[in-house]
Amino acid sequence: MRTIDQCNFADKKALVRVDFNVPLDKDFNITDDKRMRAALPTINKILNDGGSVILMSHLGRPKGGPDDKYSLKHILGDLSRMLDLEVKFANDCIGAEAVEKAKNLSPGQVLLLENLRFYSEEEKGDRGFAEKLSKLGNVYVNDAFGTAHRAHASTAIVAEFFPNDKYFGYLMAEELKNAEKVNHGAVKPFTAIMGGAKVSDKILLIESLLDKVDNLIIGGGMAYTFAKAQGGEIGTSLLEADRMALCLELLDKAKAKGVNLVLPVDTVIADKFDNDAEKGTVDAGQIPADWMGLDIGPKTVELFSNIIKDSKTLLWNGPMGVFEMTSFEVGTRAIADAVVAATKENGAFSLIGGGDSAAAIAKFNLEDEVSYVSTGGGALLEYMEGKELPGVKAIND
Repeated sequence: MRTIDQCNFADKKALVRVDFNVPLDKDFNITDDKRMRAALPTINKILNDGGSVILMSHLGRPKGGPDDKYSLKHILGDLSRMLDLEVKFANDCIGAEAVEKAKNLSPGQVLLLENLRFYSEEEKGDRGFAEKLSKLGNVYVNDAFGTAHRAHASTAIVAEFFPNDKYFGYLMAEELKNAEKVNHGAVKPFTAIMGGAKVSDKILLIESLLDKVDNLIIGGGMAYTFAKAQGGEIGTSLLEADRMALCLELLDKAKAKGVNLVLPVDTVIADKFDNDAEKGTVDAGQIPADWMGLDIGPKTVELFSNIIKDSKTLLWNGPMGVFEMTSFEVGTRAIADAVVAATKENGAFSLIGGGDSAAAIAKFNLEDEVSYVSTGGGALLEYMEGKELPGVKAIND
């Protein structure tokens, strides 16, 4: 793996793709700076070598050009504090100002470029746009795992202009190492915990995992489609009616491959989608007509937790219920606690797969109690599905 440890950045200008797509509140305060903190070791290595850093990132999903709401200037103060230096800012990512500021950058200095997605060429993977970006530095570093599955100009195409000077940053290297540990080096028993709303989002991952895992636990919204497919009543719970046949197919495949596919046996229900809703607990597939399932029940918590605690490798992607509401966070919290227990007491390797799972682990302050929390939900899923990530291929080629 070609990492920044193989490069001395003295007097070099490193063009670094980071993932600073952080959540901001209405006053533009960062509500979770994990992605920014994750990039600091890479930035500091380059600066400590005597190089300078030109940072490029996207923020949000701007449509049709520049939009102040999505400007990276909102994170400038926080980034300067994190690095303990004054980070310079270019009001564009290409063009005269960006070129001039990059050219005048001295060793030990950092320049943050404006949002890449203010140009539609970024997401289109436009070669001309990538070439303009490439002119700003003489070494390229990709440290943005969260966008590694996108064939965008700054993640995949720009690397072409640095045939002998392109590297993975520390975060990318760590993400790939941990994903690989689960994908091809899992110690048995290997348990995958799949949650979230839709079966359709996880089909390819589930099919890929059936060739690797001993146990596949399914919770969250997608469990109701499985329950309905098996003839159960799910009230007004989430349902992908067009995926019911697929659910039965996945159950058959698991059986044929000797995989223990485990579904909820009871569920916490509510009369409306509200934290203050009236609650109850029923057996799986027995939800009354006007009620909906919003969390796994106590018997399911015990069933899932026992399997998790006996595992040596764990991959968790997706919550067990609507954990954002305190009334329906119990199941997700219990699974998080079981993963922590397996890690600490059974020596298990636990990989938390980004997205909502990472948000849940963060909510419960358990990030330091598991083996690794990925910064890239979609990227990790695609890697686990066996797909080649454009941002990874670009460095390896």
